[in-house]
Amino acid sequence: MKALLYIETSGDKVLGGSVELISAVKAIDAEGTALVIGNKVAAGTVASFGIPVIYTDSVATDNDTLTEVLFEIVKGENPDMLLFANTALSKDVAPRIAARMNFGCVSDVIGMSKNDGKVMYTRPAYGGTIFERIEVEGASVVTVRGGSFSKPEAAANAEITEKNVQIPANAIKAKIVDVVKEISESVNLEEAQVIVAGGRGMGSAENFELVKELARVLGGVVGATRPPIEDGWISRAHQVGQSGKVVAPKLYIACGISGATQHTSGISGSDYIVAINKDEDAPIFEIANLAIVGDVTEILKGMIEEMKKVKAE
Repeated sequence: MKALLYIETSGDKVLGGSVELISAVKAIDAEGTALVIGNKVAAGTVASFGIPVIYTDSVATDNDTLTEVLFEIVKGENPDMLLFANTALSKDVAPRIAARMNFGCVSDVIGMSKNDGKVMYTRPAYGGTIFERIEVEGASVVTVRGGSFSKPEAAANAEITEKNVQIPANAIKAKIVDVVKEISESVNLEEAQVIVAGGRGMGSAENFELVKELARVLGGVVGATRPPIEDGWISRAHQVGQSGKVVAPKLYIACGISGATQHTSGISGSDYIVAINKDEDAPIFEIANLAIVGDVTEILKGMIEEMKKVKAE
């Protein structure tokens, strides 16, 4: 089985979710080849994980051009599956490629297994309340949720093959003439290893400062559910959950969060979840590795104090 992995980059950096595709391919014993477009430094980084890389210096600054470049590469390679990290970009481009190639398309995959030579994809459905398993007849385009697979270990450098892709001018239907960037807080929840998140149970903007303080002490990132954002305690850039960011940190601390499905579906990939809530029947405790029942503000003050002591040693 032949798999082509599209590696998404930002500057010279390879996005973590894209690197995890290497582990996803290994999980089903497929023959994987990575595709890097327009970023030679990133191509070298990916090759250091021991996977062959196809590199093209084509400039794909918009999704129309990227679609054309991918289409040409996929036609030439004819893979059994094309894998993307489940990002905003892939949600736009992946179905376009699937339609052009007449491939099946499965989005937000969190697990892959192989049975009798066929791949079975697992993905959440109905807001994460159930998991469905999907089998595709023929080739497929798949987007994989970040954090579903581990990051690969470094290995002997694999070969990088350069390919020249020419895109006809009439293939591009839209042209970007200007880009206006919104001035907003930069929050990298998807790549964070530690996230401390607060919910309605924090009670006030003043109490929510304890969430921020613990995140700072732990060297982590602040997350939030919808109510604190709507109440103006923190910006929308910090929202975690189905309508925010899907995250998969090593440690997720949920403070005053009840555990609505819309939120828990976005944190299910976390390695270890600590939940603090005064309600011992809170749904968040059903997925928590460690449940702490009590006054969230007092518990956070104690955690902050103890962690500062540890840091000072």
